Amino acid sequence: MIEQPLAQRIALVTGAGSGLGEATACRLAAAGASVACLDLDADRAKRTAAAIGNDSALGIGCDVSDEDAVAAAVAAVLERWDRVDIAVNCAGVDFVVGVDEMTVAQWDRVLGVNLRGPFLVARAVFPLMQNQGGGDIVNVASTAAVRAWGNASAYHASKWGLLGFSRGLGVEGRPHGIRVTTIIPGGMKTHWFDRFPEQGIPLPDQQHLQDPATVADAIAYAVSLPRGSVVQELMITPLTETSWP
Repeated sequence: MIEQPLAQRIALVTGAGSGLGEATACRLAAAGASVACLDLDADRAKRTAAAIGNDSALGIGCDVSDEDAVAAAVAAVLERWDRVDIAVNCAGVDFVVGVDEMTVAQWDRVLGVNLRGPFLVARAVFPLMQNQGGGDIVNVASTAAVRAWGNASAYHASKWGLLGFSRGLGVEGRPHGIRVTTIIPGGMKTHWFDRFPEQGIPLPDQQHLQDPATVADAIAYAVSLPRGSVVQELMITPLTETSWP
């Protein structure tokens, strides 16, 4: 018999149309959860939901930087399942350009998706989890939250900000049984690097990247812990990632 530690739990995953979001949605479903798959691309969100099985998944198009869109998505989840037990903020975006070339619109988009989005989702689900007696909010940061490289100033700002937001949110959630976990992954084998060649940026060596399914396993582990403990922050990198000692 397959163990399903998340049976009867309702999860919401942003960025679920591809990459880590897709892997996380599938992993939580395998652990028994019903999953709302949110993505800017509604077709991709519905594709992930269909792969999980439409009896236990829902695909929703949602721009997480849009307050009304997030509210509508959460309302759709409540209409389907009447609760949210787990919210995982995986959606992310970046523009690989220097500060002198970055437009204000690009800056706003990165901060909008990577930092405003998790805030909007957390704000929407927090009172629901309070009323339910607890829940889990997982924010996916990046090693960009703890180190720095060039041509990523907005990305760094968003991920460092997300780390701080998560710590503050964890303090607020603790009295209500709401656990907040920040996942800090290193490089992953996803579509994230697809645009690099057209920008003249060398692709990273695949042997120094990790399978997003492994990071999804870490997320599933964190939300499956007994309620008396919380994984506050978890860094998971490829073993051979060369930026770390």
